[in-house]
Amino acid sequence: MAKRDYYEVLGVSRDASTEEIKKAYRKLARKYHPDVNRDDKDAEKKFKEVKEAYDVLSDPQRRAQYDQFGHAAETGGFGTGGFGGFGQGDFSGFGGFEDIFDSFFGGFGGATQTRRSAGPQRGNDLRYDLEITLEQAALGLETTINVPRAESCDSCGGSGAKPGTKPETCSHCHGTGQQQVARNTAFGRFVSVQTCQACGGTGSVIKERCPDCHGSGRVQRERKIEIKIPPGVETGSRLRVANEGEAGLRGGPPGDLYIVVHVRPHKLFVRQGNDIIIEVPISFTQATLGTELEVPTLTGKARVKIPAGTQTGTTFRLRGKGIPHLRGYGQGDQHVKVVVKIPKKISNKQKELLREFARLAGEDVAGEDKSFLHKMKDAFGGK
Repeated sequence: MAKRDYYEVLGVSRDASTEEIKKAYRKLARKYHPDVNRDDKDAEKKFKEVKEAYDVLSDPQRRAQYDQFGHAAETGGFGTGGFGGFGQGDFSGFGGFEDIFDSFFGGFGGATQTRRSAGPQRGNDLRYDLEITLEQAALGLETTINVPRAESCDSCGGSGAKPGTKPETCSHCHGTGQQQVARNTAFGRFVSVQTCQACGGTGSVIKERCPDCHGSGRVQRERKIEIKIPPGVETGSRLRVANEGEAGLRGGPPGDLYIVVHVRPHKLFVRQGNDIIIEVPISFTQATLGTELEVPTLTGKARVKIPAGTQTGTTFRLRGKGIPHLRGYGQGDQHVKVVVKIPKKISNKQKELLREFARLAGEDVAGEDKSFLHKMKDAFGGK
């Protein structure tokens, strides 16, 4: 059976705003929710249809795909992952009818309900910003860093209880971390689930707290961690060090440590991708007659031959003298850009030799040539 148009399902126009779509969904979800219509199979089907339409139209990216491809976007591989479907009796988007009120009205009685797992909880990930030189980025680096983090308490083993004791199961929620609360509403009598106030959702109660961690199960320490930075990294590169984040709670696994690299600017080199560029000054004489230069590289020195008549701004390439490719083989090049430097002060003898050079080259020497304006007049017949 062909699916109905999602806009038709919610009863809104195709240019409806997000708020209008949400309002229409709230109204229809209350009307067709299975908790309200337990004996009405048609209501269950309609609720699934309404929820599917809302899931698509409330997401800007999925809505745009639906507007362009229609229902074909659900199974045709458009976008990232498609829209998915619903199995028989699948209401995973809402645990029960009271969850609709939780999402839009903050829960019954105006208080937001918080559900916490009483089981193991993974530790937080940590970030460490590491500054390195361009040479270290090119060659790689092995170093040791000091990372402050929360670790499992050795005295209590992470339980939070005083050594020799252990947490006891909460008598109020019997270890679930949640309590059911019945309320009378305009729609009838409903049962909602909220965090157990006695244990804070952990499912257990610590009567005697560990004196070292004060019942948290974790203590703050600074740990030395050895890391390896691969060649080819650049500013913004991230390195994941598994299980070196903060300790988990209630036996949960630790988080990860992320190293964020920052490469310091270099005094001589400028990086462009995997290539590096360096400007090298040469004299007028070197540019005219040619020469051979010794230039610095990231790994030492190299010689570059400058042919006679080289113009300022000319670039010479040193193959394989750049940055290694981070994910792959080979590496970039080094580009040597020569800049011809004109001396600001010269001796009378040098001036005399330059005038002789200009005369032999058929050039007007400084101070003896016509002004640019006179030359322009001559070129246009003296006008």
